[in-house]
Formats: sequence, structure tokens, C-alpha cells
Amino acid sequence: CWSRSFAPPSLTQLFDWRIHMSDHPASFLDRLKSWPLVLLPHQLLSRLVRMVTRWRVAWFKNALINGFIRLFDVDMDDAVAPDAGSYTNFNDFFTRPLKPSARPLPGSADAIISPVDGRVSQAGPVSGDRLIQAKGRDYTLEALLGGNADHVAQFANGNFATLYLSPRDYHRIHMPCPGRLLETTYIPGRLFSVAPHTVRALPGLFTRNERLVCLFDTPLGPMALIMVGAIFVSCMETVWGGVANPRMGLKLEQTLFGQAGAQSVALDRGDEMGRFNMGSTVILLFEENRMNWTDDLQTGTAIRLGQVIGQPASQ
Repeated sequence: CWSRSFAPPSLTQLFDWRIHMSDHPASFLDRLKSWPLVLLPHQLLSRLVRMVTRWRVAWFKNALINGFIRLFDVDMDDAVAPDAGSYTNFNDFFTRPLKPSARPLPGSADAIISPVDGRVSQAGPVSGDRLIQAKGRDYTLEALLGGNADHVAQFANGNFATLYLSPRDYHRIHMPCPGRLLETTYIPGRLFSVAPHTVRALPGLFTRNERLVCLFDTPLGPMALIMVGAIFVSCMETVWGGVANPRMGLKLEQTLFGQAGAQSVALDRGDEMGRFNMGSTVILLFEENRMNWTDDLQTGTAIRLGQVIGQPASQ
């Protein structure tokens, strides 16, 4: 399946209102706000936003940054540079680094930490090969992971957590535990919004959107950290490879690491591993019987980078 071309969903699939309407988790307002997104040229709009957010004209980028801070009530106290005028463009502000003391790591070396600032969309066990997207709506590991049967088998009946980053959040992603990168898989797709109302309204949202699957070997066994792109996020980046999709490719692209002649990447817990250039979602996958989420990791709960969200299964 690694060489197959990406086939976008048909209009019939996208507008099929018959899908489990009796247990549909979305309200009429959710659907009203979400389904028009089907018609938008996601990649084109995202590329235009990417250009605008890199303009360096001082009056423009300062006005854009200050307006964004006011609109989304962005807390700049933890930023290394709290002044809007100190950023060269909007994207530099959006991916701003935090002060080293802003997100301390826990004392327990075995604790699994949140890789992001954000909010819990869903968390819990993988039921066979199915993950919960929202109440009354789920999707498969096979669809999420690009059809790789070996990866599906690794994470079947494991644990997952879906973490949503809103526009006001810190947008760098850090390691939840130490890990050695084994491979990445870029999976092309649409760029639907990943806001809560869209997650409730669009079936299989996380399997439709562009994403980067990063597979690590960790002390807890295999871990997948999946960066899910979204509207205006056509530029996911990693610290080892830069921009994930510079060419707007339409095929799955698998890259192996740590083998003979291949790049080797090892990261400690808390190390930066990537970033989003606008808000999006991270999905974590762990193997069965390796770890447990903390009891307070509940849907809708706000989380911060460095916060303990899980422990090894033996504890």
C-alpha cells in the first residue's frame, strides 16, 4: 500500500448525510459550520495563508500579531519575547518559544508528559482497531496509519490520546517520553478544520486530513506521535526534517531512520520534535499493556506541556 496514490473522497462520500444520523454527535449548528468546508480549496488557502504569515512589513505583521493576541486572548507572559514588535513575521510569533522555566518537567523520570499545550479531545483504550473521534463516531487504526498492517497490529487494543491545539496555544510539540525515531509516514489528505464542532460533524476527520505519522521506539515500547494538519496548516515541521510536505505530494511517503546509511534521531523527554504553523491536533498511540493514562485525562480537560498524563502500566 505504500506506493498507492492518494484518492480524495468523492462528493457522494463527503455529502452523505445518512451516516448514523440516529446517533449523530453533532448539532445542526455543528453541521452548518462544518460541511461548507468540503467545498473550500484547502491546500490553496493554506498556501496563501503561509505566504501572508511570513510577510515582514513591520506595520502589517505588528497589526496582525496584536490583533490575534487580542482576539484569542493569547497569554504572552511565558514567551521568551512577549513584545509583538520583536518577531520578524506572524509565523515567528505563532511558533514562539517559551521561557525555559515556563513548562518544568515532573520529578518522576518514568512519567509520560503532555507533548503540547491544548485540550483533551478524547483519550482511552483502542477498542480492537477502532479509536473514538467523538460521541457516536469512531475511525480505524488502518485508516489513520495509512493502511500499514504492521502498525495496526502494534497498536491494536493499545491506548490513544487526541490532543487539540487551539489558535491561542503554544504550537511546538515535544516528546512525551524518551524515544528513538524508527520511521515517518507522510499521508496526504484534505485540510479540514479540527475545531471541536468539525470533529463532531465530519466522520473520519483525522483520517481525511493530511498527517505525519512518527513512529518511535521508547522504554514503553512502540509509540506513534501523529501530527494532523488542518485548515491553514499546510506546513507541519519536524526538527529532523523541516517542512513535512514542501511539494504538496499526493502519495504516501515513508522514510526509515537509524538503519545503515540513514539518519539517526534520538530525543529525550521534553525535547522539541516538531511544530504546527497554525492550530491543529496531535494523536498519541501506545502499545497494549504498556501504559495507563491518568484518571484526570478526560474529554475537554485543558493540559499543558510537561503535565503528567500517563504512567507505565506497572505503576
